[in-house]
Amino acid sequence: MSAQMVLLPVFVQVGLTFALLIGMALARRRSLVSGETKIRDVALGEPNWPKSATQIANCYRNQFELPVLFYALIALALPLRHADLFIVLMSWVFVVTRFAHAGVFVSSNDFGRRSTIWLTGVLVLLAMWIYFALRMLLLI
Repeated sequence: MSAQMVLLPVFVQVGLTFALLIGMALARRRSLVSGETKIRDVALGEPNWPKSATQIANCYRNQFELPVLFYALIALALPLRHADLFIVLMSWVFVVTRFAHAGVFVSSNDFGRRSTIWLTGVLVLLAMWIYFALRMLLLI
């Protein structure tokens, strides 16, 4: 697999993270400009943002939880030359689950749907790690 094919889903995941960061900043700015939130109410990190800004912020923060294991896997698999077609295809499935999760998170925030999508991403990533570990141990 070429480095570009392996890294493209990583770049897309990073793009999602930056999009959420920008969305969070814009939502917070709107809240401050409209007067809905006062700077003194959030200056020390108090959770006093409106619901929509909080949803985006929580979704952004979530991009530094499960995806960290994805980044670590790719960072190991690529230089060790164990990033094959399975890893690339599953990377795309994982990234799609992250987009779906973020879409639900920042819109309806339906916890049932969000949890199901999150679990799907967890299982995909777990399968990737098991596959990588077995390949590294020369079992497959």
